[in-house]
Amino acid sequence: MAIHIIPVHKLSAKALKGVIEEFISRNGTDYGAIEASLETSFQQVKNKLKNGSAVLVFDDETETTNIFPADDPVLKKLEAESD
Repeated sequence: MAIHIIPVHKLSAKALKGVIEEFISRNGTDYGAIEASLETSFQQVKNKLKNGSAVLVFDDETETTNIFPADDPVLKKLEAESD
């Protein structure tokens, strides 16, 4: 399985917007006790990607993108396997 972390600064603003919007829509509308607007959710995800607390990944096998917390155990395991 080849998963790559994609630096967000390498994406155009339009591409980044599309990835974030698709990610938000995939997660549905269950935001817990307080429902966030799409714009609020978009800004939260974008800020996390920009400050490094979340990362954009591409999976070669499924040809899909996803967003993970930077400290996600799945990413740590993949990093250990590639060393």
